[in-house]
Amino acid sequence: MLHTLVAAARLSEDIRKSRFLAQAAPVETPQQALAYVQAVSDATATHNCWAYRIGQEYRFNDDGEPGGTAGRPILQAIDGQGIDRVAVVVTRWYGGIKLGAGGLARAYGGTAAECLRLAERVPIVAMARLGVHCEFAELARMKARLKELGAEVEQENFDANGVSLHMRLPQHQLDEARLRIVDISRGRSEAFSLD
Repeated sequence: MLHTLVAAARLSEDIRKSRFLAQAAPVETPQQALAYVQAVSDATATHNCWAYRIGQEYRFNDDGEPGGTAGRPILQAIDGQGIDRVAVVVTRWYGGIKLGAGGLARAYGGTAAECLRLAERVPIVAMARLGVHCEFAELARMKARLKELGAEVEQENFDANGVSLHMRLPQHQLDEARLRIVDISRGRSEAFSLD
């Protein structure tokens, strides 16, 4: 099962007089990932190397380090920890000792992996969207009983005959949600998929 981070995390390490600062944060889109990279990059540092993974989309950047010695090891750290929907930036302040290609890859990848290992995680739950139209009298009970299944109301539309709800809920709860909707409405309402 894949996980993502609960909140942003950071870890600083000194490796052969160079300082490495790994910063990681949960992200939902490539645009959010690139905005995070820009926000935490330090212009006074020697290098700001980064990687992100969001499902099948990923990108990495060596920011001037020799090709394959920084961005790819950071991405491998993300994948190795089983984390998705995350951006990681490892900032380096050069300390005067060259690390070589292998040393750079170990430093960048190791700092990123340790930062992710120590960060608080949460499992990624596949979500689905569901809609229902119910009578006014059933609205409060409908919302309360579906909230027990992890449903979040995205939209409510009132009309003369009742209320249309558009919800997001864990995919594994879809069948139970459909049963509850029929039960609460005594068969007058049925759920419909919004995906």
